Amino acid sequence: MRPRWKRRLFAVACLSCVTPLAADDLPQLGRDATKDVVAALTLEEKVGLVMGTGMRVFGLPPEFQPPRVDQADPIVPGAAGRTFAVPRLGIPAIVLADGPAGLRIAPRREGSDRTYHATAFPVATLLASSWDLDLVERVGRAMGGEARAYGVDVLLAPALNIHRNPLGGRNFEYYSEDPLLAGRMAAALVEGVQSRGVGTALKHFVANNHEWNRHVLDVQVGQRALREIYLRGFEIAVREARPWTIMSSYNRLNGVYTSERADLLTGVVRHDWGYDGLVMTDWFGGRDAVAQMEAGNELLMPGTERQRQALLEAVRNGELDERVLDRNVGRVLDLVQKTPSFLGYEPSLAPDSERHARLARQAASEGMVLLRNEAVLPLEAGTGIALFGNAAYQPFIGGTGSGEVHEAYSVSLVRGLREAGMRLDPALERAYAAYIAREEAARPRQVLPFLPVPPIPERPVPAEEIERLAREADLALLVIGRTSGEFVDRKREGDFELSAVERDLVAGLADCFHGRDKRLLVVLNIGGPIETVSWRDHADAILLAWQPGQEAGFAIADVLTGATPPSGKLATTFPVRWEDVPSSSNFPGTTLLGPDPTSPLAFLGDRAAELVYEDDIWVGYRHFATRGVEPAYPFGFGLSYTTFVYDELALSQETFDGAVEVRVTITNAGERPGREIVQLYLSVPGDEVPALELRDFAKTRTLPPGASETLSFTLTGRDLASFDPASSAWIAPAGTYTVRIGASSADIRQTASFELSETEQVGLVATAVD
Repeated sequence: MRPRWKRRLFAVACLSCVTPLAADDLPQLGRDATKDVVAALTLEEKVGLVMGTGMRVFGLPPEFQPPRVDQADPIVPGAAGRTFAVPRLGIPAIVLADGPAGLRIAPRREGSDRTYHATAFPVATLLASSWDLDLVERVGRAMGGEARAYGVDVLLAPALNIHRNPLGGRNFEYYSEDPLLAGRMAAALVEGVQSRGVGTALKHFVANNHEWNRHVLDVQVGQRALREIYLRGFEIAVREARPWTIMSSYNRLNGVYTSERADLLTGVVRHDWGYDGLVMTDWFGGRDAVAQMEAGNELLMPGTERQRQALLEAVRNGELDERVLDRNVGRVLDLVQKTPSFLGYEPSLAPDSERHARLARQAASEGMVLLRNEAVLPLEAGTGIALFGNAAYQPFIGGTGSGEVHEAYSVSLVRGLREAGMRLDPALERAYAAYIAREEAARPRQVLPFLPVPPIPERPVPAEEIERLAREADLALLVIGRTSGEFVDRKREGDFELSAVERDLVAGLADCFHGRDKRLLVVLNIGGPIETVSWRDHADAILLAWQPGQEAGFAIADVLTGATPPSGKLATTFPVRWEDVPSSSNFPGTTLLGPDPTSPLAFLGDRAAELVYEDDIWVGYRHFATRGVEPAYPFGFGLSYTTFVYDELALSQETFDGAVEVRVTITNAGERPGREIVQLYLSVPGDEVPALELRDFAKTRTLPPGASETLSFTLTGRDLASFDPASSAWIAPAGTYTVRIGASSADIRQTASFELSETEQVGLVATAVD
């Protein structure tokens, strides 16, 4: 394969054969005004620039095939797409690649013996559970560095849809049930990636919180919930980090595809939030290319022949004003001019993989959450461990679909524990290896790209094997694993709830090991909440490891041994029962009609469907705390190997006047070092308001025993306000506001109050999205 610069020279040379010499006088992107470059484009070139050059997918009809056969070269193998190039005007193609948990490209390239692996970082839910913005920004810098090294211009990340229901198939790609935490985490990742000169794409905008029928699903949501829950995280990330692009979602919103809503993409994003970047579709998203152009969705990905024909015809017959097309082309060119491809960066193809692996390991251990510990952890070197569970030997390092990464390796817990000095039973290891190999050989093959294949069933362990190990080992460690991905949501039986084999295994291990006064540890290698209450009392310790990336085994061992003290806290609530989640009453929605033949992905079986967000603003802890529903583990919960004392809470003023400063001192009162995540919740006056809402958070440095740190927070008028649909404005009502400083949403340690003397409107009147 020719290097990129040679391919570009070749393209220019070919064009020179058919372009008059006067082309030397044509405007050039970056040298001349962008409007002059736009004016020099032909209509066909303009249409080419507002869509990608296509994606070849087996089974798609001709009208959904790539629009530009002459630019079918993917440039970076395995990347999700590329844009149209116009060499005569100095406009290069730019490359877009998936990447919520690390860069997704092909590991092998034609004509090369090398491999091109990227680092598989922990999934977003784990990163959010670290509550550490600096750490997430560092992960973003590493991701951006790898994208740049491999020739990628825009990383299609972060994803920050809300954990509305535990069964959401892509929840692992998303950060939290809370929009403030999700928005701050996404902003940190954006800042990190873009610090390396690579763009990001906030996705999926908006209300794409489920996978079922995702290409046609009509999400019905009220104005207040839309603003306070589903738009808020995007708003925070846009205002704080200025992402280069935003990706509109597949679904309809109150009857209209999000990619075709001018009130959403122009009114909210550009008018209300002041966004000046580019909006692109999700791959094959929406139906009406003309409506997408008019709405302010400037780039249609991956691009299809049907879209090209529709836009050409619409401009020629006057249906689409060419000035709208020119505006969108200009925004595409603004993006192009920021990219490494335009600025002449030659990809090194040599990312700093070793350093990034160390960062992945640190990030994984910082985001794991200790749910239970009955004086078992940390483990001492030399402990004899009977290691059970498929995922102990073949970990789920991430989910499936576009969030998957082609990593060079992954570390099993077997290796992690062994290198931490633990003793493992070799016969048990051989038994699991043989079982996994046998089941993998019988496993069905993937039918289509990104479609998840069910994992192999958990290995049943004979009673005599458990009895032998209970005699010989010091303790049992069981890993419970889960995965999920695109196109389908999770299920209750055997996924949210334990399978029959898993229930028997937990009970059998507890009986045998407890009968000999030995302990049972459980590690949860999962992407989203599972039911725990029916079995957790059998376990003496439970570590939530999430899906921790390629360094999984090392990171889990670091936490179990105390090399990295546990400091993560839940970014999403674990319910006692799935039915305790208010969205369970109509999840995933209602099918209305048969398959939609107009969909480019109709062969996947999507059916016209509707989902009403009956839970309104009562998502996650807002529901549990306000309505008195006891969770299994509350939002913000997480144990440590030490204890912390909260004191000296102080407010800067008793009556609100623009801002209130909040200070609190945290002291390590235990015998081990540790870090504490301190959460600031606010209770506001009124009737239809949550009991408390997260308004800020901070993570202490590592505090040795006896050490203290004073943390400061600032509350502004926006933190006091709720969205009022009647006035389409953010309103802070007069009354008493209570600051609640807690170790979780259910563990408030300190409170203080201040007054707002008069009701205030905060900011300008917002665009109505109905």
